[in-house]
Amino acid sequence: MHKLSDPSYFRWWQILNWLLLLIGAGLIMAPLVVVFITSITPVGATATGFGIPTHITFANYQAAWQQGNFILAFANSTLVALAVTAAQIFTSALAGYALARLKFRGREALLLLVLATLVIPFQLLVIPIFLILKWGHLLDTYSSLILPTAASGFGIFLLRQFFLAIPIELEQAAMLDGATRLQVLWRIILPLSRSALVTLFLFAFIGEWNDLFKPLIFTTRPELRTVQLALAEFQEQFTNSWQLLMAAVGIATVPIVVLFLVGQKQFIQGVAGTGVKE
Repeated sequence: MHKLSDPSYFRWWQILNWLLLLIGAGLIMAPLVVVFITSITPVGATATGFGIPTHITFANYQAAWQQGNFILAFANSTLVALAVTAAQIFTSALAGYALARLKFRGREALLLLVLATLVIPFQLLVIPIFLILKWGHLLDTYSSLILPTAASGFGIFLLRQFFLAIPIELEQAAMLDGATRLQVLWRIILPLSRSALVTLFLFAFIGEWNDLFKPLIFTTRPELRTVQLALAEFQEQFTNSWQLLMAAVGIATVPIVVLFLVGQKQFIQGVAGTGVKE
């Protein structure tokens, strides 16, 4: 019997796959475990041989929340992340549908231009963006945190690829009944693209939540502090207090972890359904 048709061969191969996946998951989770253990360790407490404290406390989270003044930062980050996410979904849906369905001269060149934006670091564009925001008197406002990333080349390409997988016959049938392009997009395409929209939502929201560069460059007012900026300032104040610092990191991480866990099923379906199609 050939070894590929041997059931025991597949069983050992599956065990090896599981071991490799567990090792990979362990390497990824290890930093999070270290952060959590450090955050619940009382100041001056002793630890076992594995670094686990003999006593635990959650007072570090309360102290970090109060001393870091994260309430306003959470509100600002949530507002900015939701606004940018909504803008990206809106612009990506319109542009992605146009590139997927409409036939016009220069469509392929436009698609290549959109893809080219994916390889341009945002840092290279910061000077012209800064000058435009200054010209429009938008510095030190919420607009300076929202407008620079209101459109996303990645989002356009993601939705365009997903739209290509939807049978065009559905749209043709709707148009025969008198539906316009926008009605087709709103009532047929977008409801069928829920997983792709959730994927874009997660990418955009998490990216904005973790962004430190824009608040650092485009704002100076304390009332516009975001979570990452507050965390950076907290680190400067409590450099030697690892327990409080790790508690602050945990506070800033919890929302996006919960958000990803809620949308992970749709996220996986959205990524799997956006392969390269023509």
